[in-house]
Amino acid sequence: MAILSHDMTLDILRCLSVKDLLRFKCVSKFWCSWIDDPYFIKLHLSYSLKTNTNRSLIVRHCKYQFLSVNYDSPKITRRLKQPLGEQKKSIQILGSCNGLLAVEDENGRMLLWNPSTRKYQVLPSTEIEFSSPPIRYSRSTYCGFGYDPVSDDYKLVRIVQLLGANDEYFHSEAKVYSLRSNFWRRIKGFCFYFISYRQLGFLANNVLHWMVFKTPESSSRNLVGFDLRSEEFSLVELPDFCIDENIYLNVKAMGGHLCLTSTYWELGDIVADVWIMKEYGVKESWVKLMSSTYPDLIPGSPSEVPLAFSKNGDKVLFHLKFNRDKRDSLVWYDLGSKRIEKVGIRGVPIVYDVDLYVESLVPLNQKPPRVPRKCTST
Repeated sequence: MAILSHDMTLDILRCLSVKDLLRFKCVSKFWCSWIDDPYFIKLHLSYSLKTNTNRSLIVRHCKYQFLSVNYDSPKITRRLKQPLGEQKKSIQILGSCNGLLAVEDENGRMLLWNPSTRKYQVLPSTEIEFSSPPIRYSRSTYCGFGYDPVSDDYKLVRIVQLLGANDEYFHSEAKVYSLRSNFWRRIKGFCFYFISYRQLGFLANNVLHWMVFKTPESSSRNLVGFDLRSEEFSLVELPDFCIDENIYLNVKAMGGHLCLTSTYWELGDIVADVWIMKEYGVKESWVKLMSSTYPDLIPGSPSEVPLAFSKNGDKVLFHLKFNRDKRDSLVWYDLGSKRIEKVGIRGVPIVYDVDLYVESLVPLNQKPPRVPRKCTST
């Protein structure tokens, strides 16, 4: 019987699901060592990202229940156990990157969690203290999670902002957590005011983004980015129409690009446009992806959130928040025909939050990758 070469074996294994790979670790010691090796873990993740495979939706409802939904076959679902095993404590997802989720429980504990391998790590606690705060003030916390390819490290950013009751006091402090060092560090240079009370950073081009004002008194909206490689803040230019204060803006990341949804009134109708920044950092590369008028194309939804492109890029998956049926729903929007198709998912509740993640073997005990030694033995 012919024996597969090392390279052929890896080519086959990298195409498999995480569930199958975890089972195949029992085949032999060699397979176990290959699958656990950082080189293969990166190989498997790279293949999944390039081919848009092994993608899942993670649905959170009742603040503490999680459901994993196969992106390509939505009828395939499975319930996820909370990482700490405390099934009725609220958990919020702070960010998703390469199969890892940054989450926070109701007690303020932060964790990194890989739902595919069922591994998690509790982060060391960190406090941000302010000197001489006013008697009356509001305190807000903002987070973002992503990957730094230069240092091969996963980083969680936490920004705490204090604002006095009459805007007489304004101060921000920021820290970044490194998975590789398992340590929090203070970072400087954040001098902006967040638009919303609690805002999660979204990742595009290895940069975390938030919508901000330059000052508490400002009404001009700006998009600020934190580069996970250089650990510096900078502004990202938005289209000129964003100056209009009557336009509701929602900026996310989709398919690795910045994605902007603008909603406004036009001739008595609610219009929603979706824009994509084709070339990161280039203002002129913002292009309109689609435009819809309620209730013609996406009926009755006051809030539409684009999640991801289909595998071949001709459709966009939307999360419709609280539509005319008074429930959340997922729909495909065909960019060519401009038709919509509802996505039926078994066991999904009326109202929920949803995030996209790729199933991966990324571990929480970071080790430098190495090319495994070749061996033809099985």
